[in-house]
Amino acid sequence: MINIRREGVIIEITDLSFENDGVMNPAVIAEGQTVHLFYRAVRKGNHSTIGYCRLDGPLKVVQRDEVPFMVPEFEYESQGVEDPRIVKIEDTYYMTYTAYNGINASGALAVSSDLKHFTKQGIITSQFTYAQFKELICSEVKYTSKYFRTYNKRAPQTESGQPVYLTDKNLVFFPRKINGKLCFMHRIKPDIQFVSINSLDELTPDFWIDYFMDFTHHIMFEPKYNHESSYIGAGCPPIEVPEGWLMIYHSVHDTPDGYIYTASAALLNLDNPHIEIARLPYPLFSPETHYELNGVVNKVCFPTGTAIFEGRLYIYYGAADKCIACVSVQLDELVQELMFHKI
Repeated sequence: MINIRREGVIIEITDLSFENDGVMNPAVIAEGQTVHLFYRAVRKGNHSTIGYCRLDGPLKVVQRDEVPFMVPEFEYESQGVEDPRIVKIEDTYYMTYTAYNGINASGALAVSSDLKHFTKQGIITSQFTYAQFKELICSEVKYTSKYFRTYNKRAPQTESGQPVYLTDKNLVFFPRKINGKLCFMHRIKPDIQFVSINSLDELTPDFWIDYFMDFTHHIMFEPKYNHESSYIGAGCPPIEVPEGWLMIYHSVHDTPDGYIYTASAALLNLDNPHIEIARLPYPLFSPETHYELNGVVNKVCFPTGTAIFEGRLYIYYGAADKCIACVSVQLDELVQELMFHKI
């Protein structure tokens, strides 16, 4: 087993109106000794913005803004900008997040050259109703019947006539181009899917129609073990190590006492992330402490960002949808353990 060190809670809620109900699920990027956290801040009524804090080293908070860093500006995100992740590809920072309008949750993107000024690019994941999705993938139903479970929204519209789209979120970019292409993961339950494109301009409705007509070829990673038997989702941006892409993802198991969200780990091929090299047959870490077991949503460890200091991997995560905590592990120890569980 891997020696996981719980570093404890990094930040908690405050009395500030934009974050008085929860802080969680931060986008994390380290530059030198500085770690930037762009975190989901929730005010009462389940309205989310993105807050900002800065760490000196992996654990010491030295700055925390008293106003949101990013707020909803458009209808598609009117009730929340949620669960950000961030990578730097060449000279551009890509911050992905879930845009929520009270009905639909979709993957959106904002880009920056300086980590201070971000330009929103809009929703870049698919926007299809359940019926449209089912029709597009019907020729592959033998392989995709699990996508027709009740957790995927079925109604085509609300009573007021607003469209209801299949939830398509957990949008996470790889931190460099692969074979010259931008690559990202997204999640339509229960699996993780993969997109590879030359440019963002390709992500048109026609692109997604073609994508779903060949859907099984885009399923990158599927649940395998009991702790991930309900569904999985992209967590932290993948980390490049000599053995492959180290993926820290979230895994969900439905129990008689409700869902349990754990953090899990796998290794993927550097040139083709569809190829799974290794996967831990058990969670990397699970809800154990009071701040992980009890909160807005109980029994949740939801990893969304990492930083490496002196060979140690720090994993930042939302704990029980209430606070942001951190665990750490020796990176080489984790990779070595994974290599004992090669596929």
